[in-house]
Amino acid sequence: MDSFEFAIVGAGWRSDFFLRAAAALPQMKICGVVVRNELRAKELESRWGVPCFVSTADLMRNSRPSFVIASVSAEAMPDVCTELAGHAVPILAETPPATDLEGLVRLYQRLSDSGARIQVAEQYWAQPLHAARQAVVDSGVLGPINQVNLSVCHGYHAMSLIRRLLGVGFESARIRGQRFTSRAIAGPDRSGPPGEECIVDVQTDYASLDFGERIGVYEFCLPQYRSWIRGQRVCIRGERGEIIDDRVTYLKDEVTPISGRLERHEAGRNGNLEGLHLKGIQFKDDWVYRNPAIPARLSDEEIAVAQCLLDMQRFLEQGKSFYSLEEASQDQYLALACTNAIETGDTVQTEPQMWASQS
Repeated sequence: MDSFEFAIVGAGWRSDFFLRAAAALPQMKICGVVVRNELRAKELESRWGVPCFVSTADLMRNSRPSFVIASVSAEAMPDVCTELAGHAVPILAETPPATDLEGLVRLYQRLSDSGARIQVAEQYWAQPLHAARQAVVDSGVLGPINQVNLSVCHGYHAMSLIRRLLGVGFESARIRGQRFTSRAIAGPDRSGPPGEECIVDVQTDYASLDFGERIGVYEFCLPQYRSWIRGQRVCIRGERGEIIDDRVTYLKDEVTPISGRLERHEAGRNGNLEGLHLKGIQFKDDWVYRNPAIPARLSDEEIAVAQCLLDMQRFLEQGKSFYSLEEASQDQYLALACTNAIETGDTVQTEPQMWASQS
């Protein structure tokens, strides 16, 4: 692969993930970051050795990125993507592309009319364990998938996983929802661990998405991302077998059940001197996932972000879409419909949107 230079608009918490991932990929170079805060700009220049610019126009006058990452707030995302499209530069947009259905429709119309080359940086399906599960699903040993129960991530992230695992495209869904509030010990947040033990209200959302012969069940409690006492749960069921978390079970024939775990292989443990990194995940005698960023010391989330960068490069070189604006818009639309069902108690029926006819 050739060397690729890219830029970032935005310098918030998520931008750091792209900076760390790019540092681990020798073919990726950062030619600039658009940041308006002077102190933050000095920090980025000192830590990462990247030039900073005060505006997108300033960035484009002084560099020629192969693509630009829009890593800004959800509210600012549509305007930033529209501005980048005006510069005719390919866009990798953070999620979600817009905050409401009207915004999704308006942005899709704008970018379609301008012929923008855009992909969206959804990372959950690229995390190693999720990617390994998807590989088992795609192998066919479970048969056609008809049920996914997911308690991993919120909103549009969860919708992307549910749709991919079920093999659902842009089909309509009948959605029911509920919200439950309970109490739990507070865990860490972006700033770090709590200073003292504190009991807080915990909000848990539930939704079922009925696609006809396939159903997705969504569950998420607000502190789940960083909580030390609220873990992840995944159940994927097909005609011939299922995956529950990291355990796969299926029938080879009507009397022969096969069972095994998704085994994670990491270098650097127990005297191993290959470095400290994830090597990949195996099921039985097959690698169902290989880390694309070996030998970098990255978390699973950072590996997934690195995969997005590599997929964006492939998109530009080969035209192969990995997460289109159409898909991202559909997942956000489903997430908004789930929120509506949860908050109102009504059954919500989704309808085909304009982007479905273009996919």
